[in-house]
Amino acid sequence: MNQVIQSLFERKSVRVFTDEPVTGEEKALLLECAFQAPTAGCQQLYTIIDVTDPGEKKELAELCDHQPFIASAPVVLIFCADCQKWLEIYREAGIKPRRPGLGDALLAMSDALIAAQNVTAAAQALGLGSCYIGDILENEERVRELLELSEFVFPAALLVIGRPTEQQLNRPKPERFEKQYVVSENRYQALSGRELRAMFRGRTGRQTFEDWVKAFCERKYESGFSLEMTRSAKKWLNPFVKEKT
Repeated sequence: MNQVIQSLFERKSVRVFTDEPVTGEEKALLLECAFQAPTAGCQQLYTIIDVTDPGEKKELAELCDHQPFIASAPVVLIFCADCQKWLEIYREAGIKPRRPGLGDALLAMSDALIAAQNVTAAAQALGLGSCYIGDILENEERVRELLELSEFVFPAALLVIGRPTEQQLNRPKPERFEKQYVVSENRYQALSGRELRAMFRGRTGRQTFEDWVKAFCERKYESGFSLEMTRSAKKWLNPFVKEKT
């Protein structure tokens, strides 16, 4: 198998790192790989915040649903969807641009996430481990203050990177769903109840489908952090949907 393809198949989330640091050269290369990602109109509608302050890492670990491994990760990068930068570029050129809207926010979020995924792929190729932290969307008020984010900037993802321990290297990658449950041809095709149950065949252990899904729903979808993320997401996007006064 092609080395790049093999790397994508082998990559999994890593949450435990060795004490060996990521070198400056490696971090610089990871960032350069981010810049090579596809981007809307070549605008690079993102800003990457390289968090190096230990105190800030510790606070982010608490704000991101109390995950201590964030504080000890050698590299912490926050990929921000940034509609502020081009707004200021237009103003600098003497233009009076419209207020950024929801479409601009979603486009910038795509740019930021594509750049982040380039970094995860590059990290894997360098023998480094990485993990996405979606919880950076929580606690909008404190995160915005901590990172000093402008009105039209919000965090799309936090990425931690380091050298994986042997245990993490040997840990099996979670199985993905089979293609027929993920890929539709030409149009969206809703899955039937029978198909949804077949989708989880062999995944629920000794639990019934109902018991497994109920436990998962309580742990994830209906959890406190998920509800907080939804609350905060509304606040992150509010500047893009409110009417100009």
